[in-house]
Amino acid sequence: MAEASSRRAVNPVATGILVLAALYFARSILMPLAFSLFVIALAWPIQAALQRRIPRLAALLITLLLIVLVIVVVGSAIVWGLGELSQWLFYNTSQLQATYAHWVDWLENHGIAIVGPLGELFSISRLIGLTRSLLMRLNSIAGFAVVTFIFVMLGLLEADELQCRLLSTSAQPQGETLLHIGREIGGKIRRFMVVRSIACVMTGLVVWVFALAAGLELASAWAAIAFALNYIPFVGPLLATIFPTLFAIAQSGSWQLALFVFVGLNVIQFAIGSYLEPFLTGASLAISPFAVMFSVFFWSFMWGVPGAFIGVPILIVVVTWCAHQKSTRWVATLLSGGSSSA
Repeated sequence: MAEASSRRAVNPVATGILVLAALYFARSILMPLAFSLFVIALAWPIQAALQRRIPRLAALLITLLLIVLVIVVVGSAIVWGLGELSQWLFYNTSQLQATYAHWVDWLENHGIAIVGPLGELFSISRLIGLTRSLLMRLNSIAGFAVVTFIFVMLGLLEADELQCRLLSTSAQPQGETLLHIGREIGGKIRRFMVVRSIACVMTGLVVWVFALAAGLELASAWAAIAFALNYIPFVGPLLATIFPTLFAIAQSGSWQLALFVFVGLNVIQFAIGSYLEPFLTGASLAISPFAVMFSVFFWSFMWGVPGAFIGVPILIVVVTWCAHQKSTRWVATLLSGGSSSA
């Protein structure tokens, strides 16, 4: 009897370990699949509206072009911002060297030696290794984008047939239940992304005004970087705060300006993230902040930066699915931000 109960206790643990291992080692397939389902949930209403007026293949082509356009706009924002930053760093090398020497002297006078560690960090061999790693990462991103695009195209093509199959008599009652849950999940993900996009635009505009008022150079670049990075919860705002703070030191050599920039950007991120987004989201998407943070960092560990981006949509799927099952409704209640399930 005791042996049987111990087996029942071990089986869920072993199953969980196997699932986590599959998610990690099969990420080259599962990650594009998850992203494609996420993109399909966002793009399907556009496809459905278009194909009621124009032929199906033409509607698919327009939808795919709109998807590519959105990705290019967001990606171009961060690429342009980083390009402006790189150009500034190139033309102000002497100023950076002077600032670096000043801070090294100050730290060494206070008993902190950093020349050795920094020399190892920026050694030629390490820079070559980082360059190779970056090239490999770019190749993997290109492959990921191609596979995801193929999945999205095939998924949009088959969406109508899938709905018909789910509504067929032989698929009931599970088919209608799955369709209802899928529509609810899609609606919540679209609402989340609309709110997130509004927050990103607002953050970019406020950061631009703040950078101008603070006398920080490259105000437009910092606004573009803040806009793009804020699509990644927690991690993105953190990077969008640290980079301008370090730049403030490089620009002026003054810790007072750096502290002012750091505090100001944190106030902006906190105000928009803690007040504007919850106000726009409403109770239907209320999720525990701890669950959001855990999801972002967990999926970042499993799938890297793409995992950090898609962590919250995955959490929305889990909470919504659990809320529709009697045996797991308690999980949705625990993960939701309110007193009831999402």
